[in-house]
Amino acid sequence: MCAAALEEYCGSIFWNTSYLNREDPDLPVCFEQTVLVWIPLGFLWLCAPRHLVSLCRRTQVSTKHLSRRYIFKQLVVCLLFLTAIAALGVTLGEDYGPSRVSPGKNPGVFYANPVLYAVTWILLLLCQEGVRRREGSVDSATLFLFWFFLVVCDIFPFQTLLREALRLGEISDVPRFCVFYISFGLELIALLLSAVADVPPEAEERVKKNPEVGAAFLSRITFNWFSSMVVKGYKRPLVQADMWELNDTESTADINQSFQYFMKSELGAARVRLQNKLKRKPDKSRNKVKDEAFQNGLGKGVSLDELMEDRGKKGDEKKKKNDKKKEENDYPNSWLITTIYKTFKGLLYESAFFKLLQDLLSFVSPQLLKLMISFTQDTSRYTWEGYMYAVLLLLVAILQSLLLQQYFQRCFVLGMKVRTAITAAVYKKALVVSNDTRKETTVGETVNLMSADAQRFNDVTNFIHLLWSCPLQIVLSIVFLWFELGPSVLAGLAVIVLLGPINGLLATKARTIQIENMKFKDKRLKIMNDILNGIKILKLYAWEPSFQAQVEGIRGDELVVMRKFAYLTSVSTFIFSCAPALVSLATFAVFVGVSPDNVLTAEKAFTSIALFNILRFPLAMLPMLIAAIVQTTVSRNRLEKFLGGEDLESDIVRHDPSFNSAISICDGSFAWEREGKPLLKNVSLDIKPGHLVAVVGAVGSGKSSLMSALLGEMYSTKGFINIQGSLAFVPQQAWIQNATLRDNILFGCSHEDRRFQGVIEACALGPDLELLPGRDLTEIGEKGINLSGGQKQRVSLARAAYSQADIYLLDDPLSAVDSHVGKHLFDKVIGPNGLLKDKTRILVTHGVSFLPYVDEIIVLVDGVVSEVGSYNSLRASRGAFSEFLDTYAKEQSNRTHSESDCYQDAADVEVIPEREDTLPDSPLEDTVSVTLKREDSIRRSQRNGSVRLRKKSSIKRSDNVNDIKKGQRLIENETMETGNVKFSVYLEYLRAMGWGYTAMVFLVYFIQNVAFIGQNLWLSDWTNDAVDYYNITYPNWKRDTRVAVFGVLGLAQGVFVFIGTLLLANASVDASRILHSRLLNNMLRVPMIFFDTTPIGRVINRFAKDIFTVDEAIPLSFRSWLLCLLGVLGTLFVICLATPFFTIIIIPLAVVYYFVQRFYVATSRQLRRLDSVSRSPIFSHFSETVSGLSVIRAYGHQDRFLKHNETTLDENLKSLYPWIVSNRWLAIRLEFLGNLVVFFAALFAVISRKTLDSGLVGLSISYALNVTQTLNWFVRMSSELETNIVAVERVSEYAELENEAKWVTDTRPPEKWPEKGRLQFDNYKVRYRPGLDLVLHGITCDIGSTEKIGIVGRTGAGKSSLTNSLFRIIEAAEGRILIDNVDISTIGLHDLRSKITIIPQDPVLFSGSLRMNLDPFDKFSDEEIWKVLELSHLKDYVAGLQEGLQHEVAEGGENLSVGQRQLLCLARALLRKSRILILDEATAAVDLETDDLIQNTIRKEFSHCTVLTIAHRLHSIMDSSRVMVLDAGKIVEFDSPSKLLQQKGHFYAMVKDAGITREETTVL
Repeated sequence: MCAAALEEYCGSIFWNTSYLNREDPDLPVCFEQTVLVWIPLGFLWLCAPRHLVSLCRRTQVSTKHLSRRYIFKQLVVCLLFLTAIAALGVTLGEDYGPSRVSPGKNPGVFYANPVLYAVTWILLLLCQEGVRRREGSVDSATLFLFWFFLVVCDIFPFQTLLREALRLGEISDVPRFCVFYISFGLELIALLLSAVADVPPEAEERVKKNPEVGAAFLSRITFNWFSSMVVKGYKRPLVQADMWELNDTESTADINQSFQYFMKSELGAARVRLQNKLKRKPDKSRNKVKDEAFQNGLGKGVSLDELMEDRGKKGDEKKKKNDKKKEENDYPNSWLITTIYKTFKGLLYESAFFKLLQDLLSFVSPQLLKLMISFTQDTSRYTWEGYMYAVLLLLVAILQSLLLQQYFQRCFVLGMKVRTAITAAVYKKALVVSNDTRKETTVGETVNLMSADAQRFNDVTNFIHLLWSCPLQIVLSIVFLWFELGPSVLAGLAVIVLLGPINGLLATKARTIQIENMKFKDKRLKIMNDILNGIKILKLYAWEPSFQAQVEGIRGDELVVMRKFAYLTSVSTFIFSCAPALVSLATFAVFVGVSPDNVLTAEKAFTSIALFNILRFPLAMLPMLIAAIVQTTVSRNRLEKFLGGEDLESDIVRHDPSFNSAISICDGSFAWEREGKPLLKNVSLDIKPGHLVAVVGAVGSGKSSLMSALLGEMYSTKGFINIQGSLAFVPQQAWIQNATLRDNILFGCSHEDRRFQGVIEACALGPDLELLPGRDLTEIGEKGINLSGGQKQRVSLARAAYSQADIYLLDDPLSAVDSHVGKHLFDKVIGPNGLLKDKTRILVTHGVSFLPYVDEIIVLVDGVVSEVGSYNSLRASRGAFSEFLDTYAKEQSNRTHSESDCYQDAADVEVIPEREDTLPDSPLEDTVSVTLKREDSIRRSQRNGSVRLRKKSSIKRSDNVNDIKKGQRLIENETMETGNVKFSVYLEYLRAMGWGYTAMVFLVYFIQNVAFIGQNLWLSDWTNDAVDYYNITYPNWKRDTRVAVFGVLGLAQGVFVFIGTLLLANASVDASRILHSRLLNNMLRVPMIFFDTTPIGRVINRFAKDIFTVDEAIPLSFRSWLLCLLGVLGTLFVICLATPFFTIIIIPLAVVYYFVQRFYVATSRQLRRLDSVSRSPIFSHFSETVSGLSVIRAYGHQDRFLKHNETTLDENLKSLYPWIVSNRWLAIRLEFLGNLVVFFAALFAVISRKTLDSGLVGLSISYALNVTQTLNWFVRMSSELETNIVAVERVSEYAELENEAKWVTDTRPPEKWPEKGRLQFDNYKVRYRPGLDLVLHGITCDIGSTEKIGIVGRTGAGKSSLTNSLFRIIEAAEGRILIDNVDISTIGLHDLRSKITIIPQDPVLFSGSLRMNLDPFDKFSDEEIWKVLELSHLKDYVAGLQEGLQHEVAEGGENLSVGQRQLLCLARALLRKSRILILDEATAAVDLETDDLIQNTIRKEFSHCTVLTIAHRLHSIMDSSRVMVLDAGKIVEFDSPSKLLQQKGHFYAMVKDAGITREETTVL
């Protein structure tokens, strides 16, 4: 019916199959004139309203510029309009013109089409104008698609007209012929124009900074706009400056704004739900919930596994229930997911749409494959069908690739945005979080919320659509398979379902093994950390072998566990690699076995295999996805708990201007927790503007709490506080940012030089600036690592002084500095004549000496103000204040006394290791992270080469920071490898694995691949039986043989993979062992100077991160890479086998592939590095913020910090976003290559179909369909392997460092040496490193047996160098040292070091038992050890311990007092019984008792030894037989103390400085 109407409309036949049933098919003219015209035009008419809307909006058109391209586009459309008019004119002329020939009128189509076109062109003119007016648009996707469809549809009439003309030998209808070809040419031009972006001049700057903005539709879908970055990355390593600007929608500010908007409403609703829930319950439980909230497990950041284990142990059912309840009840829950959904629903829907289309398309290829196979079987069909299928295969594949990449792009961007939103939200919350919530989570845990939990959300959102897509794919696959094979599919399905639980079982087993492995790793790293921290002691005592054995022992256990793990993985690999073979075997066997009519044809077999291949992916992904989602729910709970916690109340402190005092507290009581009991009770204060008020009281009386209450950090249970004016706050523990010194002081204010210099002067920072290499622009490391405690405190005070606030809260800023500096600060800054003399100041202090100068004193006792008044009035009242005075006055006098005697000494140049104050207020973290952090901050502070030198150091600061001489730059920058990894590194790893193993692994994997190909060839041969036994009964024996061989080959693959994986596992464990022991062996033999110039974190990193990579990541990526490589080669081999023509194509494809891959890997690797480099500042800035919260809040700088956080996040996104795009860029190019492989495989199959079995065609195409994925993987694996192999490079870098001298040489000293203990220095000169100046200039002296020598000298005189030379920590530049006439440079280091003993300055202990600390080699009996403990006054203490000698010493000996540590070092020396003792006096002021004990023991027990004492307190050497005075590396005086005093030279001056009177010396 419809066709008849159309035929009348066209005046010709609409459709007839005879048109197609011939060698040169064509479409009927009527079809071309109707359907092919309506498709593109209909598309445009549907899309037009969107463009016309922007015409209706009133915009200033004048601003937007008319570009040449735009005018040209409009011109082309106008010309097309004219062609349409012309076509109409021709028709009208023919029908109504004077030269009318035939009476018959033209059919309706000749009127309708030109009119349709004319209207369309007018519409198009409007659309293009609409596009031009749209904000930020450079082209239009819909218009491009319209032109594309139009040109494609016009190709058919194009060839019809040509063929007609050629057949007739003349053109029958010249005018229409001309009009059509002219318009076709114009359409082509329009198509090209619409494919190019039209960037308006005002946007050109933006496009330079971010090419994506100016990318046209084609460039956007192929990610071509990214190519410039890839090329740049290939030419030279990318740096942060090369990164492009972010789009507005990707910027943190934008993401955060929309997230916060939705979060507000969702969280509000959740809070209401929580209130209602609590209302329903009786009050009793409400309070219980409140209390229990603090013991909540998850709040403590315990990982889920540990929680489970704990609960399992308790096994108490009731408790479990309560736990669950309380978890649900005490915070508003289930709002985070909805917030994320609402914020990002646009992206979610877009990506879901792409995914759906792609899923549906993926089932088209197997159907096309089926048609293709049936085409090759039937030789009577026309060739053009084959070509059509080949082209369709290509088109479907290309469309699939484009859709898939758009989907991935959107998903990864979504993940990135979710992570950013969560990170920003956590940061924002941390700035306003109340103290209750803050108490529940440590800094480490909050950082974890930002890093780990946000990352989990990122990972899950990347693949969130698989939740519905996997089931969809599974169902569709099964439906299509059912059509092919009927119910036999269920057999294959059963196999798949059965393999699930087995994999689950293996996974849980693997998990327990991993946990065990982590325990060993932690243990090993703890010891490594100890070794590296105490490396100097190990060298001095020659204890390295003992510790090496310890580490090797733990490493041995670790490798055993690793091997177990590797065997487990090989079992699961075996199952995984057998799965496809088993599935197809089960299905096919059941299929042929069910009934004799079922014959396996090529169509059935290969279509099924293609479908099974589709099925593999969702089945592998679903369990992983579900596991990931379960983990994410844990993260969700933790985030909801933190983000839903209470904020700090902003109304605790009022700012009412009607009060006449600066600060007034009216009868206030304050508590730290909302329900807690108040710490400060009934406080009433009134402080006048401009007063200086001191707050005093015993420890714990609530002084700091009073400060916090004034800052509004505490809950007020009654009363109120009123403050007028702005605040500045100096906390007790200075908070220093990782920024330049100047930024730390300015703290966001503008820089005024005079004011700045004034503050620097007043805070006594002048001399410190002199020592810093960049003066006030020196970068300060994390937590102020390169400043001393006193310097930090002064910087903190300077920050307050510079801020020009009205009210200053100073929380004991003077306790961390020396007394004379404290006096200076009080006079110049705080006191009545200081910088701040007109401001209101509240000073918490213990310094009694300042109290007379303050206007008012507040005395606190147990949180109550006991007295207020001036110094004199309180003194007279003899209350709590005078008690306070008495206790503190005593302490002060003691302190000053000991300080004056104390000289500070440091080696010539050294970074001062202030272990104690690096991490005062951070939570206890594992060794690794602490050390890594230290390394990081040191590395950062190195950027400006800042190294802190001690006050009197002899090195002058050079005027220009950069011209520090080579030797004086202390810490060299860590080398970061860029560019390609050298081939030798791969060889090194293979060599470590062992050549035999390597060869066998390759061979076994190769055989496995052969079996795989064999199996498929067998299958293709099997399918040919269908042709051979056509209409004949299929013999049973044949059927059984086919099934059996197919199964055996499948099993063989699995077995070979299993063997290969086992071999590889053994090989890689060997490699791990060899690389680690080489590294460890070498690290213990490296000269001391290496450790002085390398941050420990850097070395630990080699043992932690790099060894971890060698252990776990490299074997995995090596295996995947090998399997991928063989897979690709196998595929190409099979296709070439089927269609030998294909070999011609391989070469160009391989070349293109190689280039794409090389370009990509260079860029991607560098982007990855930039991503991780720019990620750490996010977390360090965050932990810094959390530790300085009260300061930030006090100054009111929250917004500035939020802004800073946004910029840090953006910097990270700038390298993360290109990395995401670079993966898409690569994937789309590789997929196009893969699609070409499919196309050519199909094409050649069509060309040579006369000579091919249908089985081989099916085989080669189904292989080709799989190649795209494999190619993609192969590049990913290559780049991953290359990234990971760098670890081998880093490990071997440290394994090849130059060693110190041999431990034991051929010339060994006599057994009893040294018997006398005589020391001779003979013109001895030494320098620390080649290129540095000499530190000892020709020392010559002779020290007799049993002499007691004191060595003195100012800092940097060379005292430490002298001891270092004795132990050969540094080697002589000239001259020699003789001990009992043996030149020490001729014997082995251990022979030397084990025979002389040192009691070092700072007592270093190792974690382990007490016994191990005294006698690591187990040489001595317990009696001997108890004896030395008695001599060193430790016997009672040790005997009182539960474990006695086996008592565990904590890391760094932290569970012993400094005095006890010092005594243990003495015990070590007593145990060694050597004839020469060197005493490096402790600068750490040991209390005087301990000091006396040590001195007496040494006098008694070492009377028969030669003793050298390096003295810092002159008291101790006044009774020496002789004193050596060193100055600048030379001996200036050497004689008995009494003679030296008479000479009135250097020694005399020193004694006088130390305030030792004449009487004391004579007594001695």
